[in-house]
Amino acid sequence: MKIRVTVVVRGLVQGVAFRHHTAQQAALHRVAGWVRNRLDGSVEACFEGEEEDVHAQLEWCRRGPDLARVEAVDWREEPYTGECTGFRIRYDHD
Repeated sequence: MKIRVTVVVRGLVQGVAFRHHTAQQAALHRVAGWVRNRLDGSVEACFEGEEEDVHAQLEWCRRGPDLARVEAVDWREEPYTGECTGFRIRYDHD
């Protein structure tokens, strides 16, 4: 079953290549979507794909890359839209 989740990762997650590593992991997990920095210092992402692949991506977000210090991961499941194709790093902020 395909699902979509939006996630916000808090802690030391900017300036440590979190977005770059998220995109690499998305490719490994066959997950589509996007990732971006937020003005409050957190990182936000949207993942779409098979349920087990998306959950594997979420599990990675709980650890992040080596230099990151993840303090909290908040996520919510949303209706699957299929609108995400590939995975991209966004440079806009909320």
